[in-house]
Amino acid sequence: MCPHNWLPTTRSEMRELGWDSCDVVLVSGDAYVDHPSFGTALIGRWLESLGYRVGIVPQPDPARASDFLELGRPRLFVGVSSGAMDSMVNHYTALGRRRSDDAYSEGGRAGLRPDRALLRYVNAVKAAMPGVPVVIGGIEASLRRLSHYDFWSDSVRKSILLDSKADILVCGMGEKAIAEVAARIGSGAPLFGIRGTAVYAGEAGFDYSDPGLGESAILPSHEQVSSSGSEFMKMTRMLERESSPWNARTLLQCADSRIVAVFPPQLPMSTEELDLVYALPFARMPHPRYREGVPAFDMISCSITAVRGCAGGCSFCALGLHQGRDVRSRSEESVVSEARTIAATDYFGGTITDVGGPTANMYGLGCSSPDAMMSCRRPSCLFPSICPRFRRDHSAYGRLLGSVAAVKGVRHVFVSSGIRHDLAALDPAFCEQLAREHVGGHLKLAPEHSSGRVLKLMRKPGWECFREFRRDFERRSFELGREQYVLPYVMAGFPGGSQEDMKRLSQDLVREGLRPEQVQLFLPTPMTLATAMYYTGLHPDTGERLFVARGDSRRRQLEVLRALPPRPRT
Repeated sequence: MCPHNWLPTTRSEMRELGWDSCDVVLVSGDAYVDHPSFGTALIGRWLESLGYRVGIVPQPDPARASDFLELGRPRLFVGVSSGAMDSMVNHYTALGRRRSDDAYSEGGRAGLRPDRALLRYVNAVKAAMPGVPVVIGGIEASLRRLSHYDFWSDSVRKSILLDSKADILVCGMGEKAIAEVAARIGSGAPLFGIRGTAVYAGEAGFDYSDPGLGESAILPSHEQVSSSGSEFMKMTRMLERESSPWNARTLLQCADSRIVAVFPPQLPMSTEELDLVYALPFARMPHPRYREGVPAFDMISCSITAVRGCAGGCSFCALGLHQGRDVRSRSEESVVSEARTIAATDYFGGTITDVGGPTANMYGLGCSSPDAMMSCRRPSCLFPSICPRFRRDHSAYGRLLGSVAAVKGVRHVFVSSGIRHDLAALDPAFCEQLAREHVGGHLKLAPEHSSGRVLKLMRKPGWECFREFRRDFERRSFELGREQYVLPYVMAGFPGGSQEDMKRLSQDLVREGLRPEQVQLFLPTPMTLATAMYYTGLHPDTGERLFVARGDSRRRQLEVLRALPPRPRT
C-alpha cells in the first residue's frame, strides 16, 4: 500500500507528501499502527483533520538524538506518550518479573521502549530540540498527573509534569484538549486554564485568586502525602470527588515549593463528535516499515470501539479514571459503517470479535437526569447499588449488535470486552440475545472475588449476583441447544483480602465447578483508590487498618488459585 495512507515517519515520507516540516511530531512508545484503538494514531489523525501536518516517531532510542530528529523540528510542539500502557506495567509483572514480550511492538519483542518511557523520551526531546514545547499525554502521564504511589520503586513520586519538565500534560482522552493546546501554541497564547490539562502554575505563594484557575481546591502537598498515609488517602478521595467534568474544581498541589494545577476534565465528546473521530481516514494497519506483525493489532483488528467511559467506578480500575465516568456512545450508523470497512479488508475472516469498550453493555446507557449529573459526585453509578437514574435498558445495544451482524460478509458478532453482569441481569431480553447470538462458547465475566468484604472494597457486585447470572446464562444456552459456559476472572492479593479469603474463594469456585480463565495478582497502578489502600493500609471509608498482602504473601495468595483442579467435563 502507498505510504500516503499513513502519517509520515521519515524525512523521505515527508518529501513524498511535499512537506518541508511538520507542525506536530508525536513520539510514541508503541509501534505505529494506524488504527483508532491506538492513541497516537487517533490523536495524529485528529490533528490532521484540523489542518495540521503531523508526523510520528515510533519507539525511538533515547540514546540516539537522530531518532528524535528524524522529522526535524516541528513548527508547534512535540507530543510525547509512552504508548497504550504505562511503560512499567508493560515491562513488569505484579511479582516484579521482567516480561518477555510486548504486544505493542513489532514481532511482540520486548525492550523496544525504555522503563519510565515518558521521562526518558522528554529528556531526549529537550536535548535534541531545545526550546520546542513538549506536551505529554497518554495513560502514563494521565495517571501520574499528581503525586502518586509508584509500586516499582515503592515510593511516592511527584507529578510527572514536574519530573519531566514538560510544558503541559494532557489528561484522559485528549482530543479536545490537544486541539486547544495546538491552537494556543500557534497563536502564542498561554497554556493556562485548558480543561483536561495540568500545568506548572508557579512557586508557592502565588495568587490563588487568579481568575484563570476558576474555583479551586488545594490538595495535601507532596511532602504531606509522601510522609502520611492518612494524607495520601485524603488526596485520593479528593481526586475522586473532583473527577466529574460537570462540577470538578481546579486542583492545586505543592511539591518542593512548586505548584501543579490540574484543571477540570474536558467535557466528554458528544455522539456526533465521536462519530467524526472514528470516521477519520485510518489505514487500519501497521505501518509498512514493519516486516513482522504487531500482536496488539492482531487482537483488535476485527473489533470495534462503540462506547467510551465507564460508570462502574471499580476501585482498582484505571480506565474509568482515564476515560471518565460519563458514558458516551457512538451512533449505530457510525459503528455499522466501521463494520463495513472491516468486512472489506483482506484480513477479515467473517467474525467481528468485539463491539464494546471499557464495559461493552454500557452502550446507550448513562445518567438519565442532566440536572442530577451536574451536581453528582458519586465515584460509581453502580455501587453500592445501581443509581435509579442510571439507564438500564439494553435495547440500543441489542439493536446495534443485530445491525452489525446484518453487514454483508459478517457471519458472527461476539462481545468479548466484558460486561457488567449486574446491569445485564436487569434486562432478560438482552441476556437471551447474548446467549443466542453473541458468545463464541465462553462468556468472560469478572466477579473478582467471593468475599463480600473484599468485594465492597473493590466496589464490585456480590458473589450471589454472579452465581445467579452465570446459572441463568448457562440455562438459557442449554435451552437454545448451545454449549456455552462462563469463564470467571478473579483477583488475588487485593488490599483487605487475607489468605483465608483466597482459600474460601477457591472453595467457592470448586463448588460452582468453575476454574478461572485468568487469575490476576493485584498490581497497584498510579491514582486508583485500591492503590491508596495498598500503600497506606487504610480502609478508605473508616480509616481503620487493613491487612495488605506484600512480598511472599502475595505470591501465596496467587498459588492458592493456580492450584485449582481442572474444570470438570460436562
